[in-house]
Amino acid sequence: MRAIVLTAPGRVDVVQDRPDPQPGADEVVVGIRAVGLCGSDLGVYEGHRQVPAMPWVMGHEGGGTIVAVGAGVTDRQVGQRVVVEPNYPCLTCGACCSGRTSACPNRGIVGMNVPGLLAERVAVPARFARPVPESISDEALACLEPLAVARAAVRRAGVGAGDECLVLGAGSQGLLLCQALLAQGARAFVTEPHPGRLALAEQLGAKRLVPEDAHGFPFVIDTAGNSHTWDIALRAVGAGGSIVMIGMGGDPASLSTTELARRQLVIRGSLIYDHPGDFADTIAAVADGTVVPGEVLQYAARPEQAAQAFAQARSAPGKSWIDLTGWQEDRHA
Repeated sequence: MRAIVLTAPGRVDVVQDRPDPQPGADEVVVGIRAVGLCGSDLGVYEGHRQVPAMPWVMGHEGGGTIVAVGAGVTDRQVGQRVVVEPNYPCLTCGACCSGRTSACPNRGIVGMNVPGLLAERVAVPARFARPVPESISDEALACLEPLAVARAAVRRAGVGAGDECLVLGAGSQGLLLCQALLAQGARAFVTEPHPGRLALAEQLGAKRLVPEDAHGFPFVIDTAGNSHTWDIALRAVGAGGSIVMIGMGGDPASLSTTELARRQLVIRGSLIYDHPGDFADTIAAVADGTVVPGEVLQYAARPEQAAQAFAQARSAPGKSWIDLTGWQEDRHA
């Protein structure tokens, strides 16, 4: 079986000799057709996030078609199209039982501590292989997971129709946030230094702002998570407003307790999404056309171009993804 593997920080290779996965009793095997690239993947690629072993199969945003089912699986079938929900909570800890599966300390994280999706075939727990209708394209399979992240942040923030929200950063997550906000009926504003990304955000319907002009927002969502964007968020948020942090960086954030209390700010982190509701709602929103995440996709790479896709993903406008449909067609030729 072919796969795209990390062999050293900054080096990605296509290998031909990975064993074909066999499904466990409660698993299905998915023939992967599309995989998106995100900042977490780039953290692994660049060596900032350690993985259990090398070579390592990366990638967690994607899906394809079920090609085998385990003996105990009754609600999934061979030939069914699915998207992988790539965070596997234990469903038994306190966080899971309270509905906050995103906070599960025992999560299996595809591409991080569980081998990833950049392979011809991948074994997945059946409950996390989420069926999608034929109306959802292969390309959209590369966007559903990060769109679920964006929609969960909007839900947690409490943004409603007519509300104004400033999005800091128009990388792929920021672009999907703009889509999620606009679909909610909110007014999306964005700051971004990269002209190509800013132009794409405007094409989606967001309004550009320079940081100096951003003041009095009831909601600010930061997708970058560094000290510079934190300072922008503090200046931009209005009294009683909310700052939601999606981006994760190592910079310390500074805020006095006096300012926090006097301005009556709400500050919260938003990590991935909660199973099963956020992912189910996202699939439904894409299926009915409420959100069209494929509009964010810009650079499609074939497997042999994966090294180039990883190398340029941080600077490319829009979302980069790997098209594995050719590998699936080879299997059936």
